[in-house]
Amino acid sequence: MNGAAKNQATIEFSDACFRAVDGPIILDHLNLAISSGETLVLLGRSGSGKTTALRLINRLLEPTAGAVKVEGRSTLDWDPVALRRGIGYVIQDAGLFPHYTVERNVGLVPWLEKWPEERKRARVVELLQLTGLDPAKFAHRYPHELSGGQRQRVGVARALAADPPILLMDEPFGALDPLTRGELQKEFADLQKRLHKTIVFVTHDTREALFLATRIAFIEAGRLVGVYTPEDFLHATEPVAAAYLAACRMGDSLLK
Repeated sequence: MNGAAKNQATIEFSDACFRAVDGPIILDHLNLAISSGETLVLLGRSGSGKTTALRLINRLLEPTAGAVKVEGRSTLDWDPVALRRGIGYVIQDAGLFPHYTVERNVGLVPWLEKWPEERKRARVVELLQLTGLDPAKFAHRYPHELSGGQRQRVGVARALAADPPILLMDEPFGALDPLTRGELQKEFADLQKRLHKTIVFVTHDTREALFLATRIAFIEAGRLVGVYTPEDFLHATEPVAAAYLAACRMGDSLLK
């Protein structure tokens, strides 16, 4: 992905389907366009097909029917290595390499891209500062020496290392305690206001979706139920979406 494409990053699902070999249909004719600079949240219960949709974008999976396009090209027309290096990817518990230091984890893609050593180190320092980690304190630590929230910050820094136009996030804060999760959600929202990446964010947490999303794509049993602004989702009348909201509000009522 080149610099000219960076401001035009879009993702499009056109009747995209995914079916496991000799298994059920996991994603069923998904049609969805994601605009440059927005945070599109894929919301739904576990097993609804959210992560499958996410993995179709960076070609960790390939559609069994239909198409997925990134920057106007089918993912099948991309070299998979080039595609993935142009897309940041953050998963739950960060997925860091345990035998690499924080500096090496964050600088992995620049190292693979053969950046000059000085440029790579400067980028690592910049990103650790951007994600709230003191480089002097954290650069030479290993993942097991970090808290869960610190590992997630390193995971975000690593995903941003080569300045990709697209960022995929698969329940990145799901394993954290509520206080740390809330802190990282706020930090991430502030970070997105500065960076304006195209973000696809998977969660089953309604509050997280409402807080972070530009738009919410609600998926149930592999099918797209609807696409909403956060405000529209609060007033959704579709039965499954309404049930999701009712469950969220029931939790709120217990705190009153």
